[in-house]
Amino acid sequence: MPKKELKNKPLVEAILEIRWKLEGVSPAPRIDKHYKLLLGRLFDRVLDEYPEHEQLAAANIPDEMAGHVVQHRFRVGPNTWPLLQVGPGIFTVNSTADYRWTDFRPRVLTAIDNLHDAHPKVDDLKISNIILRYIDAVGFDYKGSNSLEFLRDKLKLNITLPENLFDDSDVENRPKGFTFQCSFKCKKPNGIVNIRFATGKRMDVPAIVWETTIESAGDDLPKMPQGFENWLDAAHEITDDWFFKMIAGELERRFSGE
Repeated sequence: MPKKELKNKPLVEAILEIRWKLEGVSPAPRIDKHYKLLLGRLFDRVLDEYPEHEQLAAANIPDEMAGHVVQHRFRVGPNTWPLLQVGPGIFTVNSTADYRWTDFRPRVLTAIDNLHDAHPKVDDLKISNIILRYIDAVGFDYKGSNSLEFLRDKLKLNITLPENLFDDSDVENRPKGFTFQCSFKCKKPNGIVNIRFATGKRMDVPAIVWETTIESAGDDLPKMPQGFENWLDAAHEITDDWFFKMIAGELERRFSGE
């Protein structure tokens, strides 16, 4: 279970992404030969919950160029979230302001079951990557404040440059932009934890954006679909724990509406 629900959560988007292997050997095109049939069968299974279908411009891309490109969306309502996305070799569940783990978890589990059930030849569905990604953002005044100080004081991330770099120079010691990223091996679930901080925007307002991702591939993949539920719970436990440890203090009070 998540530690707590936040009244003013900084979440931009929560994404569960599944990718599977395409057929073909380079330099020949690699394609998903079951995709068109899968698309129709999947729509039949999700129609009751996601009745709004959107065909994206990417649906016009030739098959040999469309690998792992989202082409269709299925929404719960017009221009609303959560939604499902699908393309040759790729399937995602996306949530934004509506996000609650108690809703997202069963929604993802049902979606993955539907994907496997809809696939016309499930033995050919060779999963290559499973990714759980959380994107968060908090508004920030880059002109009046130092983003590195904010990262240190509010998010427990200490990135420093030697002060004497700015001595006797016309260079401001406040970054106008930055990107910081680290990756760590993980054993539960087996995979990689990636965390990234960068300048960005939220609703067109300058912001500090951070992204926490758990990814499993190759030998780290669970047996699908049987092992997916345990994978999802273990991946979420890490992202939830890291998030609340980083925002502990002033940011947690702000996001809680205190």
